[in-house]
Amino acid sequence: MALISDLSTQILQMLLVLALAPLLTGFVRKVKARLLRRQGPPLLQPYRDLVRLARKEAVVAHSASWLFRFVPYLVFAATWVAAALVPTFATGLLFSWSADLIAIIALLGSARFFLGLAGMDVGTSFGGIGSSREAMFATLAEPAMIMIVFTLALVAGSTQLSTMAGFMTSPAVGLRVSLGMALIALVIVAIAENGRVPVDNPATHLELTMVHEAMVLEYSGRHLALIELASWLKLLLYVSLISCVFAPWGLAHDGDGLPAHAIGVLAYFGKLAVAGLLLALFETTIAKMRVFRVPDFVGVALMLGFLAVLLRFVSASL
Repeated sequence: MALISDLSTQILQMLLVLALAPLLTGFVRKVKARLLRRQGPPLLQPYRDLVRLARKEAVVAHSASWLFRFVPYLVFAATWVAAALVPTFATGLLFSWSADLIAIIALLGSARFFLGLAGMDVGTSFGGIGSSREAMFATLAEPAMIMIVFTLALVAGSTQLSTMAGFMTSPAVGLRVSLGMALIALVIVAIAENGRVPVDNPATHLELTMVHEAMVLEYSGRHLALIELASWLKLLLYVSLISCVFAPWGLAHDGDGLPAHAIGVLAYFGKLAVAGLLLALFETTIAKMRVFRVPDFVGVALMLGFLAVLLRFVSASL
């Protein structure tokens, strides 16, 4: 009976992140439109876009290989698994032993690698430009993410997210400069990884400024629907990761009853709403930077993560 309950909770989390990912994107778009004094698209427009794309036929170029057809399913599966591993409303779930930050980074890196290959597979100039830019950003974003993981592991003593969330709620965490650096670095990495302003503009289709859109320009139909849903899941993943590690309040623990899990779900909704508001406010108050300025922006996250690791080593040796 306990196994069935744990499995049901784990499946609920997987379905919850899948259902809320389009809603978070629609909420950010709506808030941005309101801040710009426009009506904006409906809140549920991303769901309608998915249904519309799923009904359309997938048009594939003659020069595309089997990899081009396979990548959307792989990217979606890897991103969904990674997003489902991050604790959202409860810790200590059935598969919490696999909710390791290094494993999540590996899943996201695999999805990015294959998506970059798919962008170059057809042989168009835009796909090659988007893939090369994505690879350039990843060379700084991934090391920065590793530095953040090292910092959190040195503080919490583990790379397992449930352990980190439990430590962050304890009085032993205190106020640490290294955690503040890691938080700022993680926010920068999240912006870069999701192609948000100022790194990229997900609403633009200008050929010379596209990054993510250039890689998926040749996709259509159900393939494009899976890639779009994977990108929305990735945004939800980073919001969930930041809230799990740096704002773990309201998370239900292993053995808690139904009321605690209900409170955890409500707290998670509140965290998503706050994150959506902050993201929309940030994107409406800052302009997109030039592509060749992005490495400097992401490099700040790498330096902050490196300094946070050094600070933890120095404080541990004293």
